[in-house]
Amino acid sequence: MADGRTGSQTILVVGGGISGLTSAVEAAEAGYDVVLVEKSPYLGGRVAQLHQYFPKLCPPSCGLEINYRRVKQNPRIRFFTMAEVTHLSGSEGNYHATIQIEPRYVNENCTACGKCAEAVGAEISNPFNFGMDKIKTAYLPHPMAFPMRYVLDPSIVTTADGKAAQEACAYNAIELDMAPKKLDMNFGAVIWAAGWNPYDAAKLESYGFGQYKNVITNVMLERLAVADGPTMGKIVRPSDGKAPSNVAFIQCAGSRDENHLGFCSGICCLASLKQSTYIRALYPKAKMTIYFIDIRAMERLEDFYVKVQKDEGLSFIKSKVATIEEDRSTGNLTLYGENTMTGEKFKNTADLVGSSTGMLPATAACKVPADVTYDEYGFLMNDPAKAGIYGAGTVRRPNDVATCVQDATAAALRAIQSIARR
Repeated sequence: MADGRTGSQTILVVGGGISGLTSAVEAAEAGYDVVLVEKSPYLGGRVAQLHQYFPKLCPPSCGLEINYRRVKQNPRIRFFTMAEVTHLSGSEGNYHATIQIEPRYVNENCTACGKCAEAVGAEISNPFNFGMDKIKTAYLPHPMAFPMRYVLDPSIVTTADGKAAQEACAYNAIELDMAPKKLDMNFGAVIWAAGWNPYDAAKLESYGFGQYKNVITNVMLERLAVADGPTMGKIVRPSDGKAPSNVAFIQCAGSRDENHLGFCSGICCLASLKQSTYIRALYPKAKMTIYFIDIRAMERLEDFYVKVQKDEGLSFIKSKVATIEEDRSTGNLTLYGENTMTGEKFKNTADLVGSSTGMLPATAACKVPADVTYDEYGFLMNDPAKAGIYGAGTVRRPNDVATCVQDATAAALRAIQSIARR
């Protein structure tokens, strides 16, 4: 590891999702040392929360497992979870970074046996499932977590639950006095791959998210479909746990809207098309409607759109839904709007609504602690005048997984070139 010297050959990668993982392994396999920093307790990012990719409808687990193996087997990659870059200064070929690592309260002795979770009683909302269920305060982030190591929520560290977790561990893995750490390191180039966040659906007041239990977001629906999700793979109504018979998908929920997100995220239509196949696989007689402005299915993905369209129980209405009302006695929902193809106003019912909110770059809320260039929406721009720090994946623009992998590989090459120039 080439730390502590001017003209470092080491590359800093910020973000451990599919873009960050790809950049890290590509740079390391090209012969460069890499430090990978991820703020959550696990690597894999949003991809780890998916049920299936489009258009092949295959699970992401195999692709993630391959990347995890590449990380484990490559001595050039050093990674930190529960960590953030709090300071970044310097220029191409010579950056200084401060990395803040928060305590996990569980060390590398952990075997993921789960005894600590059995010993504690307190629970918290599960962030991995977007708060749709609860987890113990001693928890494994998800069944395929990498590193495969438990985490203690800070709220129990000084309580009886914390002590119980420590006493239950036969491997001395629980460290209740674990403290934050700060590392100062030098790097030759930086790849910023911090990922994206779903747009806050609660800002769409006319759709009732947060007020109407059966209005959920596209990312929540994705977790409902997963076998290890909050409902063990059953897509059901949050209000009563019943199977839906009439599902509505609202596209561009807040997107292409000057009051919310002025841009199209590009993949939301395909996500809803994919999720309609989840509904169909579970409920052969269910009716589904996609309310859309335009269906974005470019190039090879057009075939996927055409295939899904053949479902006779799936309808398409060209409309920006105006508002949603709830029947409090049943939890059913009424959607109001105008079909812009026919000019007819509609009043349609559904028992479950999935709103497709757009992709906000993480850099919209959490800026790079250095002089970089953003566009008007907070996406990171690769500015030739500020070479040395490169965005990768969805911090640069909304992308699907395959495109993120391509973009991250390109970012690794740019970082290598920065080092070579110095």
